[in-house]
Amino acid sequence: MSDLFGSPPPQAGSQPPENAPLADRLRPGRLDDVVGQEHLTGPDGAIGRMVAAGKLASLVLWGPPGTGKTTIARLLADAVGMRFVSISAVFSGVADLKKLFAEAREHARAARQTLLFVDEIHRFNRAQQDGFLPYVEDGTVILVGATTENPSFELNAALLSRAQVLILNRLDAAALAKLLDRAEGLMGRPLPLTLEAREALIATADGDGRFLLNQAETLFAVHISEPLDPAALSALLHRRMAVYDKDREGHYNLISALHKAMRGSDPQASLYYLARMLVAGEEPLYVLRRIVRFASEDIGLADPQALVQCLAAKDAYDFLGSPEGELAIVQACLYCATAPKSNAAYAAQKAAWRSAKDTGSLMPPKNILNAPTKLMKEVGYGSGYHYDHDAPEAFSGDDYWPHEMEPQTFYRPVDRGFEKRIAERLAWWEDRRAEKKS
Repeated sequence: MSDLFGSPPPQAGSQPPENAPLADRLRPGRLDDVVGQEHLTGPDGAIGRMVAAGKLASLVLWGPPGTGKTTIARLLADAVGMRFVSISAVFSGVADLKKLFAEAREHARAARQTLLFVDEIHRFNRAQQDGFLPYVEDGTVILVGATTENPSFELNAALLSRAQVLILNRLDAAALAKLLDRAEGLMGRPLPLTLEAREALIATADGDGRFLLNQAETLFAVHISEPLDPAALSALLHRRMAVYDKDREGHYNLISALHKAMRGSDPQASLYYLARMLVAGEEPLYVLRRIVRFASEDIGLADPQALVQCLAAKDAYDFLGSPEGELAIVQACLYCATAPKSNAAYAAQKAAWRSAKDTGSLMPPKNILNAPTKLMKEVGYGSGYHYDHDAPEAFSGDDYWPHEMEPQTFYRPVDRGFEKRIAERLAWWEDRRAEKKS
């Protein structure tokens, strides 16, 4: 499978042909040459220490596309003199794995261990992942799996317990610039870009080294008489789409960031994460559902209009659709981010639900029960009920709790926004109840 430095990795010591893709020709020959992952490949990194000791453990390499997972696996095998075998979970099945394991056992008898690299390992189902376990445990193979997805969600716990998870970083601007320097050195000429355009090219790669080198190869292949500025570069090359799977970790990371930015009353960051999701193709109604939930969970009665605004945004989006209706989503997001915050309703719900589960069979006091039949009236249903509207200031001060239960306080309004007025009202009612008891 392809990796940061090109198509399927060649055998150790081989050189790619001159007409091979640029990324393939720039594939490093040593771990020290891999850019952007020094925290792993350096002397103090997990991979650096394994190579120094000459002994590898099974690994899961977790990181974004184009960060060197396949290259690192190949170079690991070279560094310790192991046989390297690479498969993809997308194209391989049980029969392929059985054949690979049988071959690995034959080589093990000849004292040559196999490093089995499995690209997209999260694509294997749970039963297939379990199939690796005996061969990893008995040392038939050293397994190195690569995944762009969170291993905690996508890989079996049993497999994870037998492999060390190493996280590869998204390539930063310095690492990407180093790749461009290498490309220019190999080609013997600079890229036809102004300094600003070069920086824009790096930015559009979004941390993906393979994508960057593919873009550079296009620029080297096209006849360009004058260096391109950012606008001309944008017109020539397409921008890399942001990595975003609607049902995977990126989706949950961004919605979490949006929620917390709104909670933290940062409208600028909130708008940024909202834009990240919608630009990447997220379903607008999903985002709206989360913002509506936020209006109740994190604002509540501190600003009762928040929920109204969010539901109005939903109606506006239903009416207008995209892209016009997305402005209503922006308005709801900004309203929530700038509103006074309170989770008092959310906390009250949780407390009340717990209490209801603990005391779910207690009978309400008879005075607040309806008495539609003669028998119910005779046994006291509705007897002694005070109609609050007839009481002074429309407040009777009666006790509405089951007799076997002390009154509880679930809702505690904060001293912000509209809830400040609610707190004053609750305190006034509590004083009236105390006066009635005295």
